[in-house]
Amino acid sequence: MNQVEYKIVIGDTQFLVVEGLKSLLANDERLSVAGIVTTKDELLNFLARKPIQLLIIDLASLDFDKSDDLQFIKLQFPQLSILILTNSISKDEFTRLTKVGIKNILYKTAERDEILSAIDSAIKGKKFYSGEVLDLIIELGENKSVMEVSVQLTISEIEIVRLIAGGMTTKEIAKKKCISFHTVNTHRKNIFRKLGVSNASELIIHAIKSGWIDNIEYYI
Repeated sequence: MNQVEYKIVIGDTQFLVVEGLKSLLANDERLSVAGIVTTKDELLNFLARKPIQLLIIDLASLDFDKSDDLQFIKLQFPQLSILILTNSISKDEFTRLTKVGIKNILYKTAERDEILSAIDSAIKGKKFYSGEVLDLIIELGENKSVMEVSVQLTISEIEIVRLIAGGMTTKEIAKKKCISFHTVNTHRKNIFRKLGVSNASELIIHAIKSGWIDNIEYYI
């Protein structure tokens, strides 16, 4: 059975970044780099000519007005998923991006597995933020009331969420709690299923909003 191929456009002017992404994506048969663009006009012309599933873009390296231009693209090409690449992001920039529906932001310092997870999440319509962006989410949420959640976890499950957010592996959690690896893995699957999340990034965001974790050190 043939795998679905997802066509990707990379919008960036940095040679090393573009070549690194091309090399990484070449190892996945599902993914195909359809083009590289270095200006807003090139991007719009390209999107108008070919159906593209994912745009990976560094807004700072192209001539973009971050909110207005992105909102226009999302309206013109509603089927397009967008993954933002950035060297840094301010609270105001994050807020503006969120308001236009951007839910995938990755720092250029990300490692291989994090990049692949971000791409996979973007294609599937799931949220993904780098750890640095989660720091901003924590800070932005400090003065806001805790959101009510309809899904309730057990005390044991919430403890495991906190340990995951603290960067512990399934094996390390099992050792700390003196339970089997299988038991922790089962808890983890149940937590993800109950909350409707698919990766640790989404889990931590949910936990922050639910008030299960506070200003702690975590790993994505």
